[in-house]
Amino acid sequence: MATGPNDPAPHAGLRLFALSFTALFLELMVIRWVPSEVRLVAYYANLMLISSFLGLGIGAMVSARGDRLFRLLPVFFAANVLLLLWVGGGQVSLGGAGEFRFGATQGKLGGYAALLMIFSANAAMFTPLGQAIGVQFARLPALRAYAWDLAGSLTGTLVFGLFSLWSFSPLFGFTAVALIILALGERRRRLGSLAACSVAVGAIWLAAGQREVFWSPYYYITIGETYLQTETPAPGQFRQYVAERPAGPLPADLRTMRDPPIFQLHVNQDFYQMHGTVDLRRYAPEGWRHALITKSIVQYSLPYQLINPPAHVLVLGAGGGMDVETALLHGAAHVDAVEIDPQIPVISHRLSSADPYGDPRVTLHVNDGRAFLQQCTATYDLVAFGYLDSQALFSYGASLRLDGYIYTVESFRQAYSLVRPDGALVVWFFSGREWLAQKLVQMVEQATGRRPCVYVNGGALAIVAPRGPLPRRPPAKIADWELSSVVDVPVDLATDDWPYLYLERQGIPADYAIVIGLLLAVSVAAVARLRGPGFGATDGHFFFMGWGFLLLQTKSIGDCSLYFGATWLVTMLVIAGVLLMVLLANWVALRFLRAFQPWFFVPLFLSLLLLLVLPKEIILAQPLGLRLAWTLLAVPLPVFFAGLIFSTTFRDALHPAALFGANLIGATLGGFCEYLGMWLGSHRLGYLVLATYAASLLCLLWRRRTAPA
Repeated sequence: MATGPNDPAPHAGLRLFALSFTALFLELMVIRWVPSEVRLVAYYANLMLISSFLGLGIGAMVSARGDRLFRLLPVFFAANVLLLLWVGGGQVSLGGAGEFRFGATQGKLGGYAALLMIFSANAAMFTPLGQAIGVQFARLPALRAYAWDLAGSLTGTLVFGLFSLWSFSPLFGFTAVALIILALGERRRRLGSLAACSVAVGAIWLAAGQREVFWSPYYYITIGETYLQTETPAPGQFRQYVAERPAGPLPADLRTMRDPPIFQLHVNQDFYQMHGTVDLRRYAPEGWRHALITKSIVQYSLPYQLINPPAHVLVLGAGGGMDVETALLHGAAHVDAVEIDPQIPVISHRLSSADPYGDPRVTLHVNDGRAFLQQCTATYDLVAFGYLDSQALFSYGASLRLDGYIYTVESFRQAYSLVRPDGALVVWFFSGREWLAQKLVQMVEQATGRRPCVYVNGGALAIVAPRGPLPRRPPAKIADWELSSVVDVPVDLATDDWPYLYLERQGIPADYAIVIGLLLAVSVAAVARLRGPGFGATDGHFFFMGWGFLLLQTKSIGDCSLYFGATWLVTMLVIAGVLLMVLLANWVALRFLRAFQPWFFVPLFLSLLLLLVLPKEIILAQPLGLRLAWTLLAVPLPVFFAGLIFSTTFRDALHPAALFGANLIGATLGGFCEYLGMWLGSHRLGYLVLATYAASLLCLLWRRRTAPA
């Protein structure tokens, strides 16, 4: 489908729709796939979003030169995929003293270089798409072009959401992108484009190999089986250790057999949890499986050594079900098991030789743990926080991890309120850092109002906070677990406003600051080189609108995740709702508003102030229906009013593609500023949103003052 300067408007509109659809779908594909392939990006996932905006913005800014870059898109697509697979094979990682990441090492030059390459290559891949979108903007009236762009983006978001719900697959997803690229490209260059796209899709297919892979809404999951490895380092000598191999066929008598297999589940190519029974009667006493499971059963049974046998148990983060089975083995009459990832209970039902989720005494709730606590009216003898420790961010636009709102003082306080008078709250965690262990202990103490009983075993931690006095005196040692004391180390406790358990203190860790500074410098240099010196008040207005828009979107995702759970569905609905609200604002401007008026900013500022002055605690305390009404009516209001301002000022733009590019570049900076939440907290980040829109208004007023009569 070749392009030319004389394309009729209907053709340009449909092409703009297709290009915007492709850009959004490809953006979400990259954000979803890359953290699973390159572990380093699992903690920098929003950099893929930022680089996508940067590439689209740069492309739109240079669209006056035509869309000649679009013919290079297949090459950039293939090069980006190959780079990601190459970097992922090296499994570089970054870490810092002020933040804990599972499996990370201290920051190295190779990690920073890898992030720079990934960021630059992804931006380069989206630049041809941005240029082609900008060319179509020039062929249509500004608001009609913007409507086509929004419609394509919204459709891309919804299609990707359905694709993820149905069965996510990088191979199928990138194949669909390749086919769209080929359909939109020039016929005379289709052979070369086909070759480049085939290289990209083929590389993804080869990288997948023959492994059995599960894609959940949150993780890339692989399964391995433990076995006893025997080596003979010298004649007459041998040593044995527990190793892992690809899982083989399941035994037909898995549920009843003696010495059943034990499986290991990996997420994003790192160990996450074991799947198997913790019933020691199923294993030969002298066998290696018995010794391996003994370590697990001790940690899961530890709270039962201190409290009376509980009849009703709540497990948050039930995972493979080992802690659920432990509760049943200790006489629990009923267990509510909460697990956010729908794929993990399915895998457990298939692999676990105990099948705890198939037990009639167990009720499985596929839900976010914090959301379950909000809705729960039952009480329990034991409320247990399983090993929820997250391996990824919960949203592509936020630096907050999947378990961010689970491990806060308010969450522990809410869970403790569900504990019966003779019951207890228990928190299991693999801390890895002394300050992180003490931080968790202090958070539980503040939430419950009493000093908890703490046991440690290496990096593992068990915190028991009883409602009343413990029936039995805590022993100094339970197997390998030792009773520990609470040390008031100077740490900042995680709260709903600052939900950063894995940060020691409020602030931006050094490695984040280095990465942000490096990538921001590259972005500014690229924009300055391509855009030139002619950046005026009008450009500034759209720049600040983009900055505020992305900050507002990411903050809305965080707030709604607190109200309804940090699930992928909440994130997708918020994104789709934001795009739908902007599309509605554009339609209102197109049909009913002739020109921009400065008072349009008044309802925008009032709606932003409403979100700022009303505490989250008040919203959280409301019933589900009122929280839903608030989210559907109040949260999107600033987006709608900002959309009205954008559309009415965009209508008469002389160079709409360049201004659209400035808007996207502003969104890039807004993505970087999201990291300020680590320092300021969520509430204060709202004031920055207010400031960006105020700067946008000042740019418009300055333009009116300096414009010739």
